[in-house]
Amino acid sequence: MTPPTKEDLIALAKAAAIRHMLAAPLVCAVVEQESGWNAWAVRYEPAFRVRYVAPLHLPPTLEVCCSISWGLMQLMGQCAIEDGYPGKIPALCDPATGLEWGCVHLVKKISEARGDPHRGLELWNGGGNKDYADQVFARVPRYQ
Repeated sequence: MTPPTKEDLIALAKAAAIRHMLAAPLVCAVVEQESGWNAWAVRYEPAFRVRYVAPLHLPPTLEVCCSISWGLMQLMGQCAIEDGYPGKIPALCDPATGLEWGCVHLVKKISEARGDPHRGLELWNGGGNKDYADQVFARVPRYQ
């Protein structure tokens, strides 16, 4: 099987955005910011583990999986579970799966921000990068 091209991934991202009533250029900008369009991107987040996952007293393997950001949108494993994701966490690296559940989580964060996408992105990022939302919005014009 041939791996998807960047153009294929952009089309998947735009379709997922539309299904979730998100601005397609915004979702594409999040993907570019988070993974640079690398569907296999994974990143262990030790501060997230300490703050959010360790208090749950999960089995060790699950604790680590929940403390990793996965795939195109770099969705945290624990966030996916809290949002109702029923699958195996590493499957978030599958482009369609990761985009679907990343959009679910982004909608949740924008909703928590009372519909403000800028504030929603700050909630998505968790405050580790005070310029995160501005950096994402700077990428939006590339996908309009």
